[in-house]
Amino acid sequence: MSGQDREFRSGFVCFVGRPNTGKSMLTNAMVGQKIAITSSRPQTTRHTIRGIVHREHTQLILVDTPGLHRPRTLLGQRLNDLVRDTYSEVDVIAICIPADEKIGPGDRWIVQQVKQMAPKTTLIGVVTKIDKVGRDQVAQQLVAVSQLLGPEAEVVPVSAVKGEQVEVLIDVIASKMPEGPAFYPDGELTDEPEETLMAELIREAALEGVRDELPHSLAVVIEEVLPREEQEGMLDVHALLYVERPSQKAIIIGKGGARLKEVGTAARKQIEHILGTRIYLHLHVKVAKDWQRDPKQLGKLGF
Repeated sequence: MSGQDREFRSGFVCFVGRPNTGKSMLTNAMVGQKIAITSSRPQTTRHTIRGIVHREHTQLILVDTPGLHRPRTLLGQRLNDLVRDTYSEVDVIAICIPADEKIGPGDRWIVQQVKQMAPKTTLIGVVTKIDKVGRDQVAQQLVAVSQLLGPEAEVVPVSAVKGEQVEVLIDVIASKMPEGPAFYPDGELTDEPEETLMAELIREAALEGVRDELPHSLAVVIEEVLPREEQEGMLDVHALLYVERPSQKAIIIGKGGARLKEVGTAARKQIEHILGTRIYLHLHVKVAKDWQRDPKQLGKLGF
């Protein structure tokens, strides 16, 4: 079939896997820009951030969900509900398993949950981080993932860091999509409001290098974005960082405010890159006691 005759295909895909299996990195590599936040901590992603991949014969909308986990709080439960809704609405679910780790009970549990929640959705396997191991190990992992998912699921090896096989993965996912027109105009990379992206980038910077008790306890809300009066083309961004305990507030702020300053610098660079404009970032840390368990506070913080 000549290129001219190929039908245009479009649809929705989500990447699923244990924490730190390279899902967000893959989203960014496919879209070609940083959209999903990447961190080695579980539950870094809290919002369904859609990245949009444009190619001549396809448009893929990547839905980035919070990781599926056994919930311990009301927040955890709500995140799982969000995941369940997403699974049943996408066209393809891509299960990500790294090449450098053996398949474990966590992977099996996720595959079992996915098959139960979305029995009709097409599954494909993605063996990530192939740049970290030799060819033999990649081959072994491809066989193992194929056995885990079943004979009907295709399995693709990729390295998001090196960009290896990313286009192959895009083609495989596209082949599973229904024929139909593009959902978004060319050039659009995400349908997330800019405020959501800003909040996620600040949250990522704040989680960098801090102890494990923080990921679940940190929420970021953008209060307002205003043009900076005395400097044309510059924006004032005011953000609130919510934690659950005064001790966590101290961790985020750091000695003499040094850590919060680092967070601001790191987040500002990322936000400026996405917005294409200079910003002045104002960060304030507040304690909202046990907000993850309080329905009223969860609603206020956008969950």
